[in-house]
Amino acid sequence: MRQNNKLSGAKIRTALAGKYGDGCGLWLHKRDIKQGKWVLLVTVQGRRREMGLGAYPSVSLKEAREEAEKWRAVVRKSLDPIKERERERRQAERNMNLLKDIALDAFESRKAELKGDGKAGRWYSPLELHVLPKLGRVPVADIDQIDIRDTLAPIWHEKAETANKAMERLGICLKHAAALGLDVDLQATMKARALLGKQRHKPKNIPALPWLDVPSFYASLNDGTTTQLALRLLILTAVRSGPVRKAHRDQFNGDVWTIPAEIIKGRRDATEDFRVPLSDAALDIIEAAKKRSRDGFLFPSVRKGVISDATMSRLMERREMEARPHGFRSSFRDWVAETTNTPHEVAEMCLGHVVGGTVERAYRRTDHLDQRRTLLQRWTNYVTAKLADTVGTSR
Repeated sequence: MRQNNKLSGAKIRTALAGKYGDGCGLWLHKRDIKQGKWVLLVTVQGRRREMGLGAYPSVSLKEAREEAEKWRAVVRKSLDPIKERERERRQAERNMNLLKDIALDAFESRKAELKGDGKAGRWYSPLELHVLPKLGRVPVADIDQIDIRDTLAPIWHEKAETANKAMERLGICLKHAAALGLDVDLQATMKARALLGKQRHKPKNIPALPWLDVPSFYASLNDGTTTQLALRLLILTAVRSGPVRKAHRDQFNGDVWTIPAEIIKGRRDATEDFRVPLSDAALDIIEAAKKRSRDGFLFPSVRKGVISDATMSRLMERREMEARPHGFRSSFRDWVAETTNTPHEVAEMCLGHVVGGTVERAYRRTDHLDQRRTLLQRWTNYVTAKLADTVGTSR
């Protein structure tokens, strides 16, 4: 049996340039008295292999012996230790991809599927706000159901919808990592859901003002401020607050407001702009708002940009109202259902909803602009009290 452990720490510290064997194929090649490198000589299937084990003195004698024994065990399995080390290195590099990098890569690859190429941030924000602060710097291969559970537990019941979105996005990130060849647990999110349990939170609809009360509220918006003008336009057009707040002079042509496709929420497949017919009162609001416009935007904020959704909500909060701006879309839809015989597709198109399946939409060549113009004018007449008895005369 070959003698092993021939070297000592004291001996190699004072050894001059040369080659010094420790036994069983482990050698120290010294360039000078201070520096050198460790080398393991082995024979694999009749082939001589020389494997570097690191620089001396960074790698101590003890560490070199432990490393040498590790690779001798590989040789005993008739495997090439150099190839095995390279395979392990590649695997480690793949598995060291951090979740934050995988999440960004997954987001970039899906931008084409998202409204406005995801610029609004709604796809990425659940990850950015609730997952990445805790798990962003963790290698994606190390993430398991316990990590996910501990990360989302604080919002699992209190912010159920957001937690679900974060869980869904995280699952997409894990699938993306697997497609890149990384060793991840694709069932981690499913297991985490089992650990977190059923959510107690029940989604609540945004409170809406009953349509019978809309005229009086509309009449109370009589100060001509930017916020009140924006609320009036929102009510008369049944448009979401985002397009109203971002309304720009260039979007208006005559009695038609053309909202760019990239800011139309709820229409992920939208490739066309959305046309909104404007009633007489709506046109008056726009003219009044133009006098206060800045950089072309009709409803600028006090400092920069445009007013926020919270600005309109606070106005209603200060009046101790439960209803919120978005709820006026429901008020309008209820009014349509209860007081008119408007076709379903016309009423839904007023709200900017996608109506019908893919095939049906492919064959439909109209957006019912004229019918919507008539309906919105009738809504305006009711809201502004030009029609004395809407219920009695609109059928």
